[in-house]
Amino acid sequence: MSRRLVREKALQTLYQNEINPDGADRSMKREARFLRDEDGEEASAFFLRLVRTVIRNMPRLDPVIQGYLKQDWTLSRLSPVDRAILRMAVCELLYEEEIPEGVSLNEAVELAKTFSTEESARFINGVLGSMVKNLDEVRRLAVSGDFL
Repeated sequence: MSRRLVREKALQTLYQNEINPDGADRSMKREARFLRDEDGEEASAFFLRLVRTVIRNMPRLDPVIQGYLKQDWTLSRLSPVDRAILRMAVCELLYEEEIPEGVSLNEAVELAKTFSTEESARFINGVLGSMVKNLDEVRRLAVSGDFL
């Protein structure tokens, strides 16, 4: 299974966490077992690392993302799918240093095209593009908590 499909499973799990936080842990474990059985330990480990890192770091990720949204937008105004995609991509940018920035951005846009709308894909591309241009600042904000 490609990392794209692992990201799809992660997106679905994060969406479920957003809609029903009580069921997300069970879903995460089920998906991890499925990935391990289908594609081995590496796919399962990446999935678990990504989902757990997003959930654990949402208090740091969300304000950073909010700082890069257009003035009249709030994170709560975005669809749960778009929020999950942005959180995953920013998590990869911040915590998955072996993944090239362009790959994380491209994967997020492709997920938006598949699971959201073409308009959302353009929006996510714009937000993440701005963040990649200012990645040192994004990293500093995520660590320091001095949000925009």
